[in-house]
Amino acid sequence: MKKLTLFISILLVPFFTSAQCAMCKAVVEGGNETMAEGVNNGITYLMVIPYILVGGLFYLLYWYKKKQSI
Repeated sequence: MKKLTLFISILLVPFFTSAQCAMCKAVVEGGNETMAEGVNNGITYLMVIPYILVGGLFYLLYWYKKKQSI
């Protein structure tokens, strides 16, 4: 049952995420180059911050486990 739920969830993800891309595309097409650059910078900012936080968390866990094993 869990595998079926996961499979259906994976199939439905593109339907939910495509609406956001259309909205961003409409904003960029209606503006100038500066606005498009701002949208791209915002997307990069929103994408990078969670990776940095998760990476820092894993580093702290690694450091803590290494410290305990000594």
